[in-house]
Amino acid sequence: MATEVTTDLLQVDHLVKHFPVTKGLVLQRTVGQVRAVDDISFTVKRGETLALVGESGCGKTTTAKMVLRLERPTSGNVWIGGKDVHKLEGSDLRRYREEVQAVFQDPWSSLNPRLRVRDIISEALVVNEKVPKKAVDERVGQLLERVGLRPQVASLFPHEFSGGQRQRVAVASALIANPRLIVLDEPVSALDVSVQAQIMNLLQDLQNEYQVSYLLVAHNLATVRYLANQVAVMYLGEIVEYAETEQLYEEPLHPYTKALFSAALPATPDVQKEEIILTGEVPSPLNPPNGCRFHPRCPWAMDICSQEVPIKRELTPGHMVACHLY
Repeated sequence: MATEVTTDLLQVDHLVKHFPVTKGLVLQRTVGQVRAVDDISFTVKRGETLALVGESGCGKTTTAKMVLRLERPTSGNVWIGGKDVHKLEGSDLRRYREEVQAVFQDPWSSLNPRLRVRDIISEALVVNEKVPKKAVDERVGQLLERVGLRPQVASLFPHEFSGGQRQRVAVASALIANPRLIVLDEPVSALDVSVQAQIMNLLQDLQNEYQVSYLLVAHNLATVRYLANQVAVMYLGEIVEYAETEQLYEEPLHPYTKALFSAALPATPDVQKEEIILTGEVPSPLNPPNGCRFHPRCPWAMDICSQEVPIKRELTPGHMVACHLY
């Protein structure tokens, strides 16, 4: 039985999600498993941010869905405050639905177009608690002001807002029930560059003010460096490197992490970076390679890489890497 750790809010232990692949229309049979997430573990501390980074299809969003109870794990556990998320019932489940919220990538589709902003923001509070209408309206007005919008816009519909304003509404909706954890799934990638910085500053200010924790799913490494305290690098369903943000950015160890940083645009044009070109395509999660899953594309691959799964090693305090080079 897991026990609550003082500084850890979210604990993910040996989480696995395999999707069955079936064949046949009438007599279906399972012919394989898509190994979307394969034995990952991490923690998110109270008031801090952990980022999951990696290419599309590496398992980031599936992991986030399991934290949000939108997918059930094949095996493993998700603990919030010492309680197994996928075993919650009754009042514990209602409390979880208040304490864990989400802000999704696309503000154009994540908000219900038939509801007014007042109803969108207050939904988590109204559904899970019996709160007087006056108190709800006051809370909605306060949050709209806090995210940089006028309280009067509560009567408007989502189509009357710009993309950045919609994302501010989504953030206010996530905050209405005083959550302890917010899952941020690419929260700024669909916004104009000029608006991205505003939303990132808002998220950071709100975290400092409310001491809320974030699980950030992102591609943009600049966004990750600005918002995250820790980073977990995922490849084909596995975490290949895990470290404090600045430590990872100053000294990436895994060849895949180095390739990600090599492909990112530099902060200034005169910055010289090592150029790493990855060959081949990302292997299918239906049939991942033996040994290290990255070895078919790795510039430093050795014979052992195709034969043995690398052991996760903590080379320096808090910096873990799974690679035969170490």
